[in-house]
Amino acid sequence: MNKNLITIAMAACTAFSAFADNYKVTLPLTEDEDGMKAYICNFDNGTKIDSTVVKNGKAVFSGSIETPVFAELILEGRKMILVLEPGNATFDAEMRSFTGTPLNDKLVAYFKKQQKLASEYRNKATTPERQEEIISEYDANAQKMLDDNIENPIGFMLFTQKCAEWDLQTLNDMLQKHPQFASSERINKVKTILINKELTSEGKKFKDFEVSFDGKTSRLSDYVGKGKYTIVDFWASWCGPCIRQAKVLKELYAKYADKGLDFLGVAVWDEPQNTIKAIKDHDLPWPQILNAKTIPTDIYGIQGIPCIILFDPEGNIVSRDKQNEDLINDVTKAMEGK
Repeated sequence: MNKNLITIAMAACTAFSAFADNYKVTLPLTEDEDGMKAYICNFDNGTKIDSTVVKNGKAVFSGSIETPVFAELILEGRKMILVLEPGNATFDAEMRSFTGTPLNDKLVAYFKKQQKLASEYRNKATTPERQEEIISEYDANAQKMLDDNIENPIGFMLFTQKCAEWDLQTLNDMLQKHPQFASSERINKVKTILINKELTSEGKKFKDFEVSFDGKTSRLSDYVGKGKYTIVDFWASWCGPCIRQAKVLKELYAKYADKGLDFLGVAVWDEPQNTIKAIKDHDLPWPQILNAKTIPTDIYGIQGIPCIILFDPEGNIVSRDKQNEDLINDVTKAMEGK
């Protein structure tokens, strides 16, 4: 082969490689959104990968990428997940997902399968046995999808979902088995949460925090470790389960407030004006620390609310993450020795 042919062949390979790595992502919108700026960001760390301005009723991204990555497309606070990979991906409004490239199509097929099972569970499963079968199938599908895609962005996404359900030892074991996830910022945040949860588990001493709002600074130590059993409810106005547990707490308040049990609410992940309205609407009689944001949830490793903690008179945690009858039983045991 002469030098000219070699040069042509190399150029063709280079062009093919560049083409193979090209991506195009299209988000259909309306002309009302024209002029808005849209971004594609790395799902793990929020780093901006690409940006574009909406034009003619759609946002179109194009570029090249060496390795597929799990990402978020963000427009005016709206977030849509996708795998950014070579090929042409377009948002499917019906599925609320991107389609048109291999991993995105695989993800859509998985979502369809899981949504079908969820719909059957809600609408057609008439016996407990069938409900259990559906739950088992749903979990098996999720595990198989994770196992089959453990080396690609779908596996990363599913791993981040699963690790929130694990305890610290399980997460450490899984990271040892799959070290490719050890540097993930999201997964390390979960690991920190699990470490902090373990450090504030039953039998451990309370960890103090302080919150400043409206010219006042409040500390957990203002209420806990003062010689009385104290229930602390970490909650938010928008949280339905929190409001339902408030009824249980009010029953305990009516029974034990005059017998030495103190109560405290700590409003997290909420806007103060919404918290204040909810306190009034639901007639919550105990003191509240407002606008705590993520300060206490980071320290106590709280992943979901309500998180209700019972502290003994010295500030030791004697009950955590209990609700309904389990919470009532723990409080009864503490207050009555039963």
